[in-house]
Amino acid sequence: MSSASAGRTAGDPAPADADLRDLFGQSTALFASLSGPAHVLEAANPAFGKAVGSAGRLPAGRPLGELVPELTGQGLLDQLDRVYRTGQPFTGRDARVLLGTGTDVREAFFDFTYEPRRDAAGAVTGVRVIGVETTQIKHAQRLTAEHRALLEQIARQAPLADVLDGMAATIEHLTPDVLVSVLLADPDGRHLRHGAAPSLPGFYNEAIDGIATGEGVGSCGTAAHRRQTVIVTDIGEDPFWADFRDLAGRAGLAACWSTPILARDGRLLGTFAMYHRAPRAPQANDLALARLFAETAALAIERHEAERARLVAEEKERAIRDDLAFLLHASTALAADLDHVQTLQRLADLYVPKLAPLAVVDIVEDGHLRRVAQAAADPSPAEPDLEIGGTVASVLSSGRTVRAAGPGFTESLCVPLTERGHTFGAVTLFTTGDHPFDEHAVTLVEELARRAASAARSARQYRQRVRLARDLQAGLLMPDLPEVPGTELATFYHPAGEGLEIGGDFYDVFELDESTWAFMLGDVCGRGANAATTTALIRHTARAVAPLLRDPTAVVTAIDTALSNRPHAHGTDFATLVYGHLARDADGLVLDLIRAGHNLPLLLDADHRIQELDIPGRLLGIHTTPRLTERRIRLRPHESLILLTDGFLEARDPGREEFGDRRLVDAVAAAPRHATARQLLHAITAAVRAFTGEAEAADDQAALIITARD
Repeated sequence: MSSASAGRTAGDPAPADADLRDLFGQSTALFASLSGPAHVLEAANPAFGKAVGSAGRLPAGRPLGELVPELTGQGLLDQLDRVYRTGQPFTGRDARVLLGTGTDVREAFFDFTYEPRRDAAGAVTGVRVIGVETTQIKHAQRLTAEHRALLEQIARQAPLADVLDGMAATIEHLTPDVLVSVLLADPDGRHLRHGAAPSLPGFYNEAIDGIATGEGVGSCGTAAHRRQTVIVTDIGEDPFWADFRDLAGRAGLAACWSTPILARDGRLLGTFAMYHRAPRAPQANDLALARLFAETAALAIERHEAERARLVAEEKERAIRDDLAFLLHASTALAADLDHVQTLQRLADLYVPKLAPLAVVDIVEDGHLRRVAQAAADPSPAEPDLEIGGTVASVLSSGRTVRAAGPGFTESLCVPLTERGHTFGAVTLFTTGDHPFDEHAVTLVEELARRAASAARSARQYRQRVRLARDLQAGLLMPDLPEVPGTELATFYHPAGEGLEIGGDFYDVFELDESTWAFMLGDVCGRGANAATTTALIRHTARAVAPLLRDPTAVVTAIDTALSNRPHAHGTDFATLVYGHLARDADGLVLDLIRAGHNLPLLLDADHRIQELDIPGRLLGIHTTPRLTERRIRLRPHESLILLTDGFLEARDPGREEFGDRRLVDAVAAAPRHATARQLLHAITAAVRAFTGEAEAADDQAALIITARD
C-alpha cells in the first residue's frame, strides 16, 4: 500500500438505517448452468456473478474454476465433480465460502443444490447450481441475540469490564477472523488505557496501555485524535505504525481498523479496534458493525461514568445534608420510568409541595420550547402568569439558574436541565409565601434537576437502544397463519421472561402447493434470545427445504442436520419437534406426522374420545441419526389434532405441583362436543390459568390446534 493511501479515514458514520442494510442486506437467489467435466459456465444470473465477486455478468465458455479460482481447495469444485460423476444431486446448508483474494476477501454462507443435467439418453452432461446466499440472515441471527444481551447487561448496570469483555467476545464470535481491542480515554483525552482485548497477547496489551492520542500514533491514537474511523489495511507498509510495527509483527497483526468511541457531546471515551492477522480492507458490513458496537460501548461507558458520578455525589451529600432521604427517594422515583416525559413529570411532582407550591418543566424538542410537565399543590386558587418564555430562554442560553419576581407570586426560580454540558430544558418553581427561596432550597432544586436531567437523557437513549433491539428481533417473531381450506387453526404463544417477544417454543404453518400445507410445533432447549435464534434456524430450514423435498422424514432429517452442524458456541443446540404435511380430501384432512422427542400429540375424534398418539422419534440436534417414524392420521369433520409444548404440562401452582397430562386431558374433555379449534385452545389455556393463579409462566408456551371443518 502506498503512503498516500495509508491510514485513510472512513468519513462520517452512515445513518442507522444504512448501517442495518450493510449488516443484514437481503438474501439473493443464485443460478448457474455448467457443462462437461470441467464445469464450463454456460449461463448464470447476475446474482450469481455478484455473489462470487464479479462486477458484471460472468463470461460464458470458461470453467468455473478459472473464473473463480478461490473456490479451489474449499470442496465446492470437488462436490461438483462428484455430482457429475455419480449423477446424484447434492444439497449443502450454511456452507462457508471465502470469496475474493488479498485484502478484498470476504466470508459468505450459502444454501445450495447441485443437480445433474442429462441429455435425452439420460447421460449426465453438466450440473445445474441453484442456491441462496444466507450470509446476511446468519449474521442477523447472531447479532440480534448477542447485541440484545449486551444491552441487557448495560441496562442492569453490569460492571464496565464485564460489558467490554462481552462486547469483544461478541464481535470475535460474529467475525471469527477478527481480534478486538477496546481502549479507554483518560479524562483529559490525551492517553488511551487498556479496556478489553481477550484475544490479543498480554505483552501487546501492556505495550499499548497508556499510548498518547495524536496524528500518526498507530490506528487507535490517530482515530482518537481525528475523532474519525481510521483504516490501515497493511500494518507492514503504513507510516502510522512506524513506531509499533515490530510490536505488531511479534503479535502477528497485519491490519487494524480503529473507530473512536464518542460521548453524546463529542467527548472522546476511547477507541474500538478490529485487528486481522493478514492484510485486509473492510467491507461495508465490517464498518457498520464497528459503528454499531462503538455506539454500544459509548452507552456502556457513559452509564458507568454516570453511575460513578452519582455515587460520588451521594457520598458527599451524606456528610453535609440532613435531607439525604429526600434526594434518595427522588433518585429512585426518577429512575422508575424509562420514558423521559414521565421522568420529568415525576420531577415536577417531587418539587411539590416540599420545595414549592407550583412547578413546571419546559424542554427543547425539534427546535421548539415545549411544556412537558406541571404540578401544583392546590390548583383551585388563581395561578400566576406561566408565560415565562423569556426567563427560560435566558436559562437555556446561559446554563445558569435565574431568579425573578412577578405578579401573582413572590419569586420564581428557573433552573437548567443540563446533561454533559448541554442544556436541553428548564424547571421553574414558583413560591407565593412570605419567604423567597433560600440558598438551601436552591441547592436542593439544582441537585434534583441535575439528577432528573441525567435520568431523562439516559431514559431517552435507553429507549432508542431498546427500539433497535426490537427491530433486530422482529425478523424472529412468530409468522401469521395462512388460510387452509376445510381447516380451522388456533395457536397460542407466550415466551417466558419479562420484555421478550421471542423464545424457545415455536410453531409454523405454510403452504407447499395449492393442496398441501406443512405444519410444525417444537421446543428448543433453553429460552430467551439465544433460544430464539435456534427456533429461527429450524423454521427457516423447514421453509427452505420442504418445497424441495416434499417428504416429512427428509425435512426433519434436514433440520436435524442443520442443528447438529451449528457450532456449540452459538447457543442451544437440540430441540423437540412435531412436523407434518396436511392435505384435504373428500372425507376431511389427511395428515402425515412425525414426532421427534416431543410431547405426545392428542387426537380428539368426533365422538369426543381422546387418544394420545405415541409415535416413536428422538430429539433433534444431538449428533446421532434420528430414528423417525412417519404416521398417517385422518381428521374427519369436527375432529382435532392438539399439539402443545411442555410449558403447559410443567406449569406449576403456588404449591409447586405440575399441571400434568391428566389435567390436560380433563381440560380437553371439558370442552364442548364438536368444539372449534379456538374453543379447545380456550379450554386448555383457561384451565392452566386457573391452576397456576397469578404465577408467571416459568417456561415458554406454544400450542397449535388443527380442526377439520365440514
